[in-house]
Amino acid sequence: MHYLYDLFYHEMATHKLDLGDFDEIDYYLIAIHTSLEDYRLAYYINQRLPINLSKSKDEVQISVKEGETNFSRFYYYDNENAVSWNLIQNKSEVLQLNQGSTQNLFSNISMEISTKVYLLPEFKKADYFLKIDNTQDCMNALNIKKHLTEIESVSTVYSVDTNKIKSKNNLIF
Repeated sequence: MHYLYDLFYHEMATHKLDLGDFDEIDYYLIAIHTSLEDYRLAYYINQRLPINLSKSKDEVQISVKEGETNFSRFYYYDNENAVSWNLIQNKSEVLQLNQGSTQNLFSNISMEISTKVYLLPEFKKADYFLKIDNTQDCMNALNIKKHLTEIESVSTVYSVDTNKIKSKNNLIF
């Protein structure tokens, strides 16, 4: 019996799960500055790159202290290379109802207050992100950025250093 006890507990000790294994980033992130609407940008990206982004029903939802908000998302899965492409909006708004608390002429008026919220607050100037999952070696990032800069209303395109993102959890979807 003592032998079985030792065998069981020695086996259990050898099967540890290292949570650091899940911290690995396997995506490439490109920030895009543009005044284009999301659907127009997706259309132009589809023209420039060999992908077919389409509006996803599953928007990216995050909770902030002001409330919950959604960010539009366009998605394409490349079966041949097993690569996922996501175009995600970086800026959204949270609407809050503010009831007047002072006694004056306007005290009965409720006002909606809009607060700007960012998917990645450390990149407030970026309008959209192109997130490319499972990239490995099948992708030429310089070529992709070059094609994105050719879109007329795109002012800036750059790679985001994923190690500098504090709000990485917002990119898990």
